[in-house]
Formats: sequence, C-alpha cells, structure tokens
Amino acid sequence: MLILSRKINEKIMIGDDISISVIEIRGDQVKLGVEAPRTVKVFRQEVFDAIRAENKAAAESVPVLPALQLLKGEQK
Repeated sequence: MLILSRKINEKIMIGDDISISVIEIRGDQVKLGVEAPRTVKVFRQEVFDAIRAENKAAAESVPVLPALQLLKGEQK
C-alpha cells in the first residue's frame, strides 16, 4: 500500500486519467473528489462489498444444471 500525505486542493494521480483531490478536512473526516472517465466505476468500499455480495448470492441462487440446459436449448 502506498501512503501519501496531501493538503486541501492537492491531488493524487492514478495513471493518466484518474485524479483524487482533497476537497475538505473536518475533524476526522476527509472529503475527496474523484475525476475519472465514465467507463471507470467508482464506489465507496461498503457499497462495492454490498454489490459483490448481492451478485454472489444471485449467482448461487440459480441452479447451474437447469441454466446450462436452457443455454443448450434442452428443455424437460
């Protein structure tokens, strides 16, 4: 993990097209601004974890064999 110190209005660049700016520091909370192409999805960690858990649960709830049979055009 890379750890950097930044002040308000300073940025961190990730590659050529993603920047993270420190917008505000208030107590123990830091507001960040993220500039990235629309093709790059940016989530808070807790939202990302919830999406991943939901996707995993949805994938596990579909029986594999019937789904494969449907894909092959087989029906009972």
